Amino acid sequence: MPRSITMSVSHSSKLNKVVRDQYMRLPQGERVLVTYVWIDGSGEGVRCKTRTMDQEPKCIEDVPEWNFDGSSTDQAEGSNSDMFLIPVRMFRDPFCLDPNKLVLCEVLKYNRKHAETNLRNTCKKVMDLVKDSHPWFGMEQEYTLLGINGHPYGWPDNGFPGPQGPYYCGVGADKVYGRDIVESHYKACIYAGVKICGTNAEVMPSQWEFQVGPCEGIEMGDHLWMARFILHRVCEDFGVVATLDPKPMTGNWNGAGCHTNYSTEDMRKEGGLKCIEAAIEKLSKRHDYHICVYDPRGGRDNSRRLTGHHETSSIFEFSAGVANRGASIRIPRQVGQDGCGYFEDRRPAANCDPYAVTEAIVRTTCLNETGMQTTDYAGK
Repeated sequence: MPRSITMSVSHSSKLNKVVRDQYMRLPQGERVLVTYVWIDGSGEGVRCKTRTMDQEPKCIEDVPEWNFDGSSTDQAEGSNSDMFLIPVRMFRDPFCLDPNKLVLCEVLKYNRKHAETNLRNTCKKVMDLVKDSHPWFGMEQEYTLLGINGHPYGWPDNGFPGPQGPYYCGVGADKVYGRDIVESHYKACIYAGVKICGTNAEVMPSQWEFQVGPCEGIEMGDHLWMARFILHRVCEDFGVVATLDPKPMTGNWNGAGCHTNYSTEDMRKEGGLKCIEAAIEKLSKRHDYHICVYDPRGGRDNSRRLTGHHETSSIFEFSAGVANRGASIRIPRQVGQDGCGYFEDRRPAANCDPYAVTEAIVRTTCLNETGMQTTDYAGK
């Protein structure tokens, strides 16, 4: 008896989009819609709200601060709930189109101190300290498409698809689920100005990956967070959910990571392999610290994923190797041959905060920090 597949999508996605387009085509004169985007109290979710400006902002300084109710985002108590939105980076709006904007914001509390989930604040300070090293990052964001019922999109209602093998970079209706969503997200990111550089179907069916980079310093976190926001908005239009859970399906299925490629200027120069090896040696002595910051729950999320199976290393051991996808750190084969380039840290979970990940890597490899404690550079 054939397995039944029912596509579970949201009610909103079934609304008449032709009617919506009639309104979206209305002229707006000189006025501009500016959508403020920020990270909420979970450290994983994004929120947004939109305001009208009388003219198009040409730079981030043209976008005013705003506020929101932090008691409704798990960032403040109701008795003192106003939080400040501080614009930090502006993108084109792929949903409302030019001249409208998306603006990524930091969040400050009532006393102007950064909110607990505003990890951009310290990351920016660290990146400014090492700017002469020109740290470059490229992050590979894996995610899984789910129906509105929480079941992987395209999977049989009662059962499982065939074993892993034919789905990675797959082609064909029996191997790939949700390509329309993926390609819409890709084009939307390019339109917005996000530095997206690639995408592919992943090992588990309904699992995908997109890559952002190369980005220098704080730019990495900014662009990945906006790419995530755009992903969730695109999925909203299609009526499905994108989860960044590091292990959305138990059993013999791959988890989801956010592999982070990294280099400094010295690593990219001739003979840079020695600098790469030195950086890996520093990372090997600080494995526990990195595991703690590579997911939002201090390593508990990654413990479900980093098992030593399904192309992962063990969460309990540090390892490194050339072209080894079962290691904590992978040196690409081409880098080994060229003697310079970059390396890949495969430990970050899909739901990591890219500000935390990039900051940690720089603290260890450039600022030579050791142990579990970090240095406060606020006054430096």
